[in-house]
Amino acid sequence: QVQLVESGGGLVQPGGSLRLSCAASGIIPNLYVMGWARQSPGKQRDWVARISSAGGTLYAESVQGRFTISRDSAKNTEYLQMNSLRPEDTAVYYCNIHDISSGMDYWGNGTLVTVSK
Repeated sequence: QVQLVESGGGLVQPGGSLRLSCAASGIIPNLYVMGWARQSPGKQRDWVARISSAGGTLYAESVQGRFTISRDSAKNTEYLQMNSLRPEDTAVYYCNIHDISSGMDYWGNGTLVTVSK
């Protein structure tokens, strides 16, 4: 079992920045993909960014060049640095870890990001 706890959400003006953190605890898989997804009211949950245990990254086109995903393996923590935020980035952001060996997915409870004047 893996537990994920997100933090760092809040209210920010358009053009501003936020950094989200996701602390993982429990039995961390050796081979995994960690990522962030977001969900706005009435919409489906969409992937924002992913990072593999080997360090490879992948971004949604809508955040490419503005968001950066990273991880600190020693702390079992991943981050999402969000710059040049737009009102359309407003959503609940969820942290995820996918265990490649077992196929299991684990999710955090989410943190709300609101981009507004």
